[in-house]
Amino acid sequence: MMCPAGRVRCHMKLSELTNRIRGKGHKPAFGGLEIFKYIGPGLLVTVGFIDPGNWAANISAGSDYGYSLLWVITLSTLMLILLQHNVAHLGIASGLCLAEAANMHMAKWLSRSVLGSAMAASVSTSLAEVLGAAIALNMLFGVPYLAGSVLTALFVIILLFTNSYRKIERWIIGFVSLIGLSYIYELSLVSIDWRAAAVSAVKPSFPDGSMLIIMSVLGAVVMPHNLFLHSEIIQSRQWNLRDEAVIKRQLDYEFLDTLFSMLAGWAINGSMILLAAVTFFNNSISVGELQQAAAILQPLLGSNAALVFALALLFSGLSSSITSGMAGGTIFAGLFGESYDISDSHSRAGVLISLLAAVSVIFIIGDPFRGLIISQMLLSIQLPVTIFTQVYLTSSEAVMGRFVNSRFMLFLLSGIGVIVTVLNIRLLADFMFR
Repeated sequence: MMCPAGRVRCHMKLSELTNRIRGKGHKPAFGGLEIFKYIGPGLLVTVGFIDPGNWAANISAGSDYGYSLLWVITLSTLMLILLQHNVAHLGIASGLCLAEAANMHMAKWLSRSVLGSAMAASVSTSLAEVLGAAIALNMLFGVPYLAGSVLTALFVIILLFTNSYRKIERWIIGFVSLIGLSYIYELSLVSIDWRAAAVSAVKPSFPDGSMLIIMSVLGAVVMPHNLFLHSEIIQSRQWNLRDEAVIKRQLDYEFLDTLFSMLAGWAINGSMILLAAVTFFNNSISVGELQQAAAILQPLLGSNAALVFALALLFSGLSSSITSGMAGGTIFAGLFGESYDISDSHSRAGVLISLLAAVSVIFIIGDPFRGLIISQMLLSIQLPVTIFTQVYLTSSEAVMGRFVNSRFMLFLLSGIGVIVTVLNIRLLADFMFR
């Protein structure tokens, strides 16, 4: 039989399909994911790219190179809008998340290679999130980094396994978003060369030694795990089981949600670079640890800047650790052709692998701040794999039916993959020949 969304062969029995349409039978227990039905999946991605890894990458970019790397935020955001909309397109039209679709429609050796590298990216993401929370615990209570990392991972695992994080997730997202918006407001309190900033936002430049930071900023904005998680949340609504008018309406709504959320994220990330440039670069101060970044908030918060910064960093680390753990569960479950369900052993295993492997790596890192930068760079290295996998799947009629990518969309998405690949090659060349 054929699925309603197009020429996609159903991977469920007729009785199961009927039950799902009627609201009966087994449905994945998404728990806290239900919140995003009300605030929009796009906001999830936005919170995901104002996480500790972003803070470290943006502050390092601004403090070391002034305004000159603002263009990376602009380029990354444009890429993100297209990629996130496209992966949501996959979930809406096919009823599959990216991991499930890869498992179902690609050769086993290839899908396992792709999802294996995606799990490694999830670990790298979790490393940044857990380490960010650990740095915050050190700032607030003097807890050593390693102990803070273990406490954070255990706390997040308990929250995920019990679904109790649903009670605090909105507060965490609200607080972190408020701090992000405070960066934008603070631009009115400092002296910004807006003409130079505007030029730098659209004119690519590659200052000596900047490739690591460029790739870190790129990896911090366009994050592979967010592509997997966004498609998981979207497909859980099973819009593909309804008529094409509903699918089309949801595609249009989702694009507006993604566009608004990504532009908000672009403004927040750009403001971080601008403030770091004014606070540190203009005063020839090199930032070697995230704790120094609290100085950015001094004009707005005065002596309370360090405390508020640490609290925001803690909440950001906890919130983004939750989503990176979910992404790990989504990817690992996809290896077995399953969707995310925290009551299922495969989803639980993915959560544990993502978080505990990250803690293990933290134990061998000597410099926490550089660890944050490197983790974001590693995400950018894996990114082309996820992008080309996504492009292949969303350009296949067997997967998407009549909602397959247009030639123009295929051109744009392929171009993004090529750009990221070329930047990775340049990064490799910088390391080999510097």
